[in-house]
Amino acid sequence: MTAGRLRRHGLGLLAAALLAACAGQPAPEPESPPTPTLSKKVDEGAMLPLLGYLQLLLQMSPQELQRERGVLAAIPQTPATQVRLAMLLGQARGPGDLLRALGLLDGVLKSREPAAASLHPLVRALASQYQERLKLESQNDKLLQQLKDSQRRSSELQEKLDALTDIERSLPVRPTPAGNAPGVPR
Repeated sequence: MTAGRLRRHGLGLLAAALLAACAGQPAPEPESPPTPTLSKKVDEGAMLPLLGYLQLLLQMSPQELQRERGVLAAIPQTPATQVRLAMLLGQARGPGDLLRALGLLDGVLKSREPAAASLHPLVRALASQYQERLKLESQNDKLLQQLKDSQRRSSELQEKLDALTDIERSLPVRPTPAGNAPGVPR
């Protein structure tokens, strides 16, 4: 065998080995998206009306918000209604409204109803926002209290300073000794 024939024969064997190796492996399947489980199934269509409702709430006056609160209290309490009421309470700014809204949202998150499960992403986002607002309100209250305390202390210090100034003004002027009188040469 000549070198050229050996080379061709070797290349043929190499090609046959590669083809055999490829034929033994199944062709890669195209990646399909993971199948969502029932607990992770999300229906964006269920959230869209609620997002629109939130936009309406942002434009309402306090009187309209109060009227809407009465309307929501009168209708059956579905997960969507509970989310609407939580959104309303998030706008009202009354004492305890955010805590009540968080309670409603927590109830929707714990619910096993399919209608509630489809709202979980929105509910988690609202709950996170409301928790952050509660934290900020708490910090704001602490800062306001510190400001009041600081203003009170400042006022007390100013009163003490004014009292000391009044005492200083009421003291008689001391005569200066003749040897230390200004303008007198020594």
